[in-house]
Amino acid sequence: MRPLTEGETRAVFEKLGKYIGENIQLLVDRPDSTYCFRLHRDRVYYVSEKLLKAAASVSRESLVALGSCFGKFTKTQKFRLSVTALDFLAPYAKHKVWVKPGSEQSFLYGNHVLKSGLGRITENTAQYQGVVVYSMADVPLGFGVAAKSTQDCRKVDPMAIVVFHQADVGEYVRNEDTLT
Repeated sequence: MRPLTEGETRAVFEKLGKYIGENIQLLVDRPDSTYCFRLHRDRVYYVSEKLLKAAASVSRESLVALGSCFGKFTKTQKFRLSVTALDFLAPYAKHKVWVKPGSEQSFLYGNHVLKSGLGRITENTAQYQGVVVYSMADVPLGFGVAAKSTQDCRKVDPMAIVVFHQADVGEYVRNEDTLT
């Protein structure tokens, strides 16, 4: 487990910035403890300094995971967020989308959000902006990218895609072998 390099840190913060904007600072400087990002086997973990010191006594080969996995770097060194970061993204999300109860299951199976399933969307959401997807009961279901801006969503066809799916909590069941 090692600290992120400057390029890796930039890639992680750019991806997080799409979803939570300037609130990245709130993730690192928390009032309860200091948290940091660490890389282990191409996966980025969000871990407290206290837990990091305790894990120093474990060898790299024996260490499976530490803290919360935020995502991983692909072979081409692009950062991909994982659904395990949803609990940290949801409270600080700048742009949100709420889906109707009938479309929740479709989203949780890995499908995009259609206009017919859109409950509401935050104002001033730009096209290709990162959004957190909620149920109408304000339960975070996953995240994705807005396919249309807020203004475009008002006048599109009901079968048009408004949010591209990226991750959802259904992945805990579908990909339980690969999530760490």
